[in-house]
Amino acid sequence: MRRLLHIADRHRTASTTHLLGLLLAFNAGAINAGGLLVVHMYTSHMSGFASQVADSLVLGNVRLLLGALGALLAFTAGAASTALIVNWARLHRLRSAYALPLLLEALLLLPFGLMGAITLTWDTPFAVPLTVLLLSFIMGLQNAVGTKVSAGRLRTTHMTGNLTDLGIELGKLLYWNRNGTPPQAQVRSNRARMAMHGGLLGMFIAGGLFGAAGFKYVGFLWVVPLAALLLALSLPTVRHDLRRSLYLRGQLGALWGRVRRGGKPVPPSV
Repeated sequence: MRRLLHIADRHRTASTTHLLGLLLAFNAGAINAGGLLVVHMYTSHMSGFASQVADSLVLGNVRLLLGALGALLAFTAGAASTALIVNWARLHRLRSAYALPLLLEALLLLPFGLMGAITLTWDTPFAVPLTVLLLSFIMGLQNAVGTKVSAGRLRTTHMTGNLTDLGIELGKLLYWNRNGTPPQAQVRSNRARMAMHGGLLGMFIAGGLFGAAGFKYVGFLWVVPLAALLLALSLPTVRHDLRRSLYLRGQLGALWGRVRRGGKPVPPSV
């Protein structure tokens, strides 16, 4: 439990950042592969949706255009939500700045797993079912977490950047430094970066195998273990803040009070 507390903690080390990135890459690979089986598209690949915007404009296919725009907007909204949550948590000195977006992701995955077949029939203004927008939002939410915790070094929902950086380091490793080249001018590979990007790629593929097999043989309920993983990562840090942050407890108490009153405002005191 103590180890889990530090994985999604705001106060980080290089090792906890790397471990969080590996777990999130596994989660993204599973959701992405499952999304392909369910909605027949990869919901984390925004490059493909951006290209689809151009293609649909040339072809005059309004339905494709709307679907691509919906996925792009949902992914962007997810990333923006993470930024709002993280900066709000930092303002109030919460340790759960990165755990809260992961908790939200888990809470969105649970209803998807329990009633995903229903959301496939829910139409949206973007000519794609709600499932596509939900999965794209989740991927944007998660990718922004990886970006924020690593200052832009980790991308967990797509592998283009990781493959590029891995290829660069492999090129450095294979580069032949001529005899007599001064040490400061020699080309050296960064083996730690190679291990990080290779590990992210491997975990994304492993997650894809896990997700594809689960969605094929079990169905939507297979996202429940993925939601459980995110809950295990986020809840210890959130619980820590609930115990120690008077502000957070006060906000949750006020929210619960509004829910019990049916959203009616508190009457002013006299």
